[in-house]
Amino acid sequence: LGLSIMAGVVKMGHSNHNKPIVNKLKLNTLRSLKAHGGVDRALLSFDIDVDLQPAFHWNIKQLFVFVVASYETKKNPVNQVVLWDKIVEAKDGPDNMIIKEKGVFCKYALIDQRGGGLRGKNVTLSLYWDHMPLTGFLHMDHSDYSSTFQLPEQYAVSSRY
Repeated sequence: LGLSIMAGVVKMGHSNHNKPIVNKLKLNTLRSLKAHGGVDRALLSFDIDVDLQPAFHWNIKQLFVFVVASYETKKNPVNQVVLWDKIVEAKDGPDNMIIKEKGVFCKYALIDQRGGGLRGKNVTLSLYWDHMPLTGFLHMDHSDYSSTFQLPEQYAVSSRY
């Protein structure tokens, strides 16, 4: 019982102060924007520079880190699509808690399920993470850092930003 109470108190303070430091998260290359199976699909790569070390403490086993693309349409004012994810474990050590890569290709395509909704849209990239503790509650949070780019009005292949 004592350990659970301590974990709850740590979680409250942790969520406000122990966030990863995001130095960069931005579009590198739009590989393609095209119709695919009746819906718009964008394939892209991004640059990421994030230090996850501040998010770890004695009660964090691992972080599930993911990049989300957000955009608005008339039918749906909030659209969020996970483009990439990674699990970082405390046991991996501090060197693996720093992600600094250029041209990371998305694992999952940016797809508008309603069809025709991506062309000309502003897309915002953000970093989210789930804290997975040894004991206590799961907690999801996101960075205050984000970057925005505009997709072309017409279908396109390979554009650098």
